[in-house]
Amino acid sequence: MPTDFSEAPEFRGVVALDGPSGTGKSTVARLLARRLRAQYLDTGAMYRAATVAVLRAGVDPEDPVAVAGRVAASRIDVGTDPWHSSTRLDGRDVEREIRTAATTAAVSAVSAVQAVRTQLVAQQRLIIGRAPTVAEGRDIGSVVWPDAELKVYLTAREDVRARRRAGELGEDDLNRVTQALRRRDDFDSSRAASPLRRPDGSIDVDTSELSIDEVVEVLAALAFQAVSTADRA
Repeated sequence: MPTDFSEAPEFRGVVALDGPSGTGKSTVARLLARRLRAQYLDTGAMYRAATVAVLRAGVDPEDPVAVAGRVAASRIDVGTDPWHSSTRLDGRDVEREIRTAATTAAVSAVSAVQAVRTQLVAQQRLIIGRAPTVAEGRDIGSVVWPDAELKVYLTAREDVRARRRAGELGEDDLNRVTQALRRRDDFDSSRAASPLRRPDGSIDVDTSELSIDEVVEVLAALAFQAVSTADRA
């Protein structure tokens, strides 16, 4: 039975939701933001928009100097309404383009460029500082907002993550998806700039055997508990 949050305090803080691909971060973060009446920040969409800028310009994603220059010259805007996704590049909607296979293949290289991360992290901090927020990504609790009231690291078994990602992509070759996830995990975990890791003080939540609604219930309870603890401090 869903938890009754009718008497719960207003959520006034930040939920930092980190973890690898295929754990349900984006869906969970959006639904949690609705539950908490908070803004939603998809930092991954920002890096994907930066990647679109690089690809459109014909820049080699493996050329960090050229990538940094292209992204610095671009204007990236993401909406924070958890009921409506919005990603714009230089004023134009790129919500579909950021989800293409070409963008997915290049985003790790682009997001590993330190200058790109510095630029986008500064923008992310400005957004989070405006209002209560559920922010999701790979370095929210460790780099972007380490003082978040609640830091969660979502995990799931590799086979579960692969099935979920295959479903998102409409991919029949599960082995190919699994190999792609491993490559992304290895790249993100070993990069010099803001590597993927469990933030200090974070709570691990394994989503392997949980439905999306169940994960949201768990996180909402943790968020309200975090607020109550902060109020008593």
